[in-house]
Amino acid sequence: MRQAHGSLTIGTRGQGLVEITREVATWLDEQRIVNGLLTVFCRHTSASLTINENAAPAVRRDLERYFSTLAPESRSYEHDDEGPDDMPAHLKTALTDVSLSIPVQDGRMVLGTWQGMYLFEHRTAPHRRTLALHVIGE
Repeated sequence: MRQAHGSLTIGTRGQGLVEITREVATWLDEQRIVNGLLTVFCRHTSASLTINENAAPAVRRDLERYFSTLAPESRSYEHDDEGPDDMPAHLKTALTDVSLSIPVQDGRMVLGTWQGMYLFEHRTAPHRRTLALHVIGE
């Protein structure tokens, strides 16, 4: 059994979904683990991770619109240290995931045909987000 650790830094343009499937797959390929389990962890409280459809751009737009409606920007939140998008970003993170576990088989992530992995930026300003990566297997 072997394992490897690493990280990726992803730049965002502000709120929205950034597909990271290719970057994670490239890192995984470099680790030379054929079968195992990959963990991707977002090291932030105002961004998250999700796996969703990567074929139709409308899916991303609908997800972004839904979460903006669910946790709208507002000055009515008690926690607004960094502005009106601060607490909604934390709420959106709480409703999604900061960690994903993906099986690895034959050196590739076992994702469905239409699945992609996304970093979900919840703040309005651009950020550089760090993802911790870990794979264990043979």
